[in-house]
Amino acid sequence: MNDIIAVKNIECELSNKEISGLIQSDRVHTSLYTSEDIFELEMERIFSKTWVWVAHESEVPDAGSFKSSMVGKNPVIVVRDRKKNINVLLNRCRHRAATVCEHNKGKTNNFVCPYHGWGYGLDGSLRGVPHPESYGETLDTSELGMVRLRTESYAGLVFATFNQDAPPLQDFLGPAKKWIDLFMKQGAGYPVEATAAHKFRFPGNWKIQLENTTDGYHFPIVHKSFLSSVDKQTEEMLNFVDGKGYVEDLGNGHSVMVMIPALIDLEENLEADIPERFIGLANDLRQEGYEELQVRRIVRAVGGSGFNLNLFPNVACSMAFFRVLQPVSVKETEIHHMVITMKGGPQAANQERLRLHEHFQGPMGFGTPDDSEAWERVQRGGGAGKNLWIMVNRGLAGETTTPDGLKSDVSAETGIRAAYQQWKFYMTNEGVCK
Repeated sequence: MNDIIAVKNIECELSNKEISGLIQSDRVHTSLYTSEDIFELEMERIFSKTWVWVAHESEVPDAGSFKSSMVGKNPVIVVRDRKKNINVLLNRCRHRAATVCEHNKGKTNNFVCPYHGWGYGLDGSLRGVPHPESYGETLDTSELGMVRLRTESYAGLVFATFNQDAPPLQDFLGPAKKWIDLFMKQGAGYPVEATAAHKFRFPGNWKIQLENTTDGYHFPIVHKSFLSSVDKQTEEMLNFVDGKGYVEDLGNGHSVMVMIPALIDLEENLEADIPERFIGLANDLRQEGYEELQVRRIVRAVGGSGFNLNLFPNVACSMAFFRVLQPVSVKETEIHHMVITMKGGPQAANQERLRLHEHFQGPMGFGTPDDSEAWERVQRGGGAGKNLWIMVNRGLAGETTTPDGLKSDVSAETGIRAAYQQWKFYMTNEGVCK
C-alpha cells in the first residue's frame, strides 16, 4: 500500500519522435517555454523519475527537525527520525489526502493530520487513528503510512526520487561529485551550514533559470550595475568572459562554469595576497587569535568558490550559495537562494558572507532584480512567434572532448546544451507514450 500506483495523468499528444525533434544540437524549440502539455510531461517524466534536490543536511540537524520542500509539484517533508535517518515523506494524509504539515521548518515528535487526527511517526509510519473501532477489521495500519520517497545524500546534499529504479545517486552525480567536494571547502574546516532561504517567483518557465546558472555570457551585460558597485580589484576579477575560465559538460545534464580558475580549490595558494576588500576581516580574525593559516582559509572561504555547479534538474552550487528552482506552472517558477555559512565559525566571517550575499542575491541586491527582469523578458519574447527556435550554439565550434564530457570557453552555452540533452533523454526514453 505504500507503493505509488503509476497512473497516466495526462493524454499524450506528442510522440517521442516529435519531442526529440524539439532539441537540436544547436537550438531548442520555443514551445519548451510555453507549452502546458510539455510542462505536465516534464513533471511526470523528469521530476518524478530522477533525483531531485530537497535539502541540505544542516537544515534538519536533530531528531524531529524537519523542513517542507517540493519534488516537482509534489509537497514533501524532509525529516530526521530518532535513528538520525533522513526521510522524505509525501505531505499527504493516507486517509483523505489533507497535508499534515504547513510549516516551512521546525521540530516535532510526530505529524498529526488536522482534519481527522491520524498520527504519523517521524519515519512516516501510521501510529494512531482516532476511534479505530469504527473500521472493524478493515484497517491495516501497517499499510497506511505516509508515502516515503527513495532518499540518498552526498556531501550533505539530500536528494529524493519517486523512482525506485533510478540509478544510485552517486552514479547520477558522476563527475559532478568532485566539484561538490570542492564547493564544500567553503566551510574552511567548519561544517557547512545552509541558512534560511529567501524566496521569490518570476513569471517564466523553470528552464530559463536552469540555463542562467551556467550562462556566463550575460554577466557583464545584465550585471553591469553590480560591477559598477564593487571595488576595482573585484570588478577586474569578475570580468571573466575574456578570461581563462571554461564551461564543462559533466554528464547526466550537470555542468560546471569556472569563472575564476584560481579559486577552484580554496585550499590552494593560500599565500596569495588577501584581496583588499577582505583586509579588515583578516585583521579582525587575527585580533581574535586565529593563526595566520586559518585566517587565510576563512577569508578565502568567505569569498566563495570560483565556479557555478549546475545539477540537473533543480539545484546549483553557485559560488557561495545554493540556488534551488521549483516549477510552479509552465509560466511561473519559484527560486530559493540559500547562503551558506560556517557552523561554529567566527561571527565576523559569517556576517561578511551574509553581507556579500545581500549585495548580489538579496531581495534588495543587484543580481536578483536584474536576472529576474531578463528571465521575464525571455518568457514574454518566447510567446512571440510559435515556430521560432532558441539558439544555444555559442562555443559549439570550440568545444573539445574531456574525460568527463565536453568543454568550451567560459561564455559558451555548453552547459545549456548538456541540460537539454538530458531533458531529451528523460522526455523520450523515460516517457510512457510510444
